[in-house]
Amino acid sequence: MQKVALIDIGATFCFKEKERLSYKNTCKMTKSITAIEQLRVSIQGYAGAFHEAAARLHFADCEVVTVPAHTFADVVAQVESDRSDVGLMAIENTLAGSLIANYDLLQTANLRITAEVYLRIRLNLMAMPGTDLSELREVHSHPVALMQCREFFNAWPRIEVIEAVDTALSAREVMEKGDRTRGAIASTAAAELYGLEILAPGIETNKLNHTRFLVLEKGRDHAKDNGNKVSLSFSTSHKSGSLHMVLNVLAAYEINLTKIQSKPIVGRPWQYRFHVDFLLEGHVTLEQALDAIRPITSELRVLGIYNEGLKP
Repeated sequence: MQKVALIDIGATFCFKEKERLSYKNTCKMTKSITAIEQLRVSIQGYAGAFHEAAARLHFADCEVVTVPAHTFADVVAQVESDRSDVGLMAIENTLAGSLIANYDLLQTANLRITAEVYLRIRLNLMAMPGTDLSELREVHSHPVALMQCREFFNAWPRIEVIEAVDTALSAREVMEKGDRTRGAIASTAAAELYGLEILAPGIETNKLNHTRFLVLEKGRDHAKDNGNKVSLSFSTSHKSGSLHMVLNVLAAYEINLTKIQSKPIVGRPWQYRFHVDFLLEGHVTLEQALDAIRPITSELRVLGIYNEGLKP
């Protein structure tokens, strides 16, 4: 798997004759570039966060300047208001499942998906240098990270696990407070960045722990986007078999469905919106697929067209 260098702030997005190149190309056309600017990437979290690692992995040939955000809603707001060029948003994890609230953000935001990134997540327990694990009385981290490490703490009942905004911020606060009874769960990069000692590496319950991130750009117009993967959202009539009909049509067109997620529609009790990812494998075009399901769906929307990400 490609290694991610630990850099506090760094890596580059490029412009040629003032025309913005596609971010999906991850700056691979830099040889033809005559001027360079930084790529501002909004991430949920702070320096040393897994979102930063995913950003640097995807934009490996760029000069990335991460724009920290407290919440995913803040990430969306930053991209929409041009405070950043692109945003990165976790959407699902192999242990914790889907981040359901982020589907609501995708639905309402003036953004579209232009890429996806898969990252192996290795969670480490860290504390002030010289601390023994038996000294810890509380451990802070993002709730998803804590969920992924639940079994480890069953063996340490004296340690209270406390939810925090971000894994990396939890690590930074351990360093700032200098409290030897306080620990954090975060990345190896965060431990190195904040001068902490890893007391227990890789404490996630299952080592096949991966997170899928979405790259988001401003605007909903996907006309100039291309790729072999599509994300859609739609609702169906409140009748028996409505979703089955949609899936049957997609199956008849040999659409390779990779994910389906349902989400209640706010204000419409017992009605659901469906989010679907599928691969275009040459059997049909996107327009043919959309035309096939449009008569039996409502609120049909393309959330993004992009290339399938490389799984580690």
